[in-house]
Amino acid sequence: MEPLPTPCPAELIPDASATAAYNAAYKAAKEQHAVFVAIECQAQRWTVKPDALTAPAHAISNAVYDAICRATLHLIRSREIRPDSSCGPVYFAWYDLEHEHRARELAAALHAALYGNLGPLAQAVPHTPA
Repeated sequence: MEPLPTPCPAELIPDASATAAYNAAYKAAKEQHAVFVAIECQAQRWTVKPDALTAPAHAISNAVYDAICRATLHLIRSREIRPDSSCGPVYFAWYDLEHEHRARELAAALHAALYGNLGPLAQAVPHTPA
């Protein structure tokens, strides 16, 4: 599996709905020491799953973490994701998105943010600082 570019276009975010697909994408990210990101469909709703544990040397700045937490809270308050969605600090999960396209957009934005580029997250989630 090729490493994901940074920023990663939404259409390249892996669909890890099947266990084998999830395991393959996670293993590839771990072998590449890269931040893992994928989406998966559960009961006709979508989940965004980035994970920085696959990149042990990767540091997430306080500004990035704060922006991701603000985005998470905004998405919870707007009822776009479930209240039990996770905001890190190294593993993130945004549950219950209605559409695959939106899940891909948010996954790509989170991936970019985890690499220090907050622009896509600010575009995808209003009231998130760039």
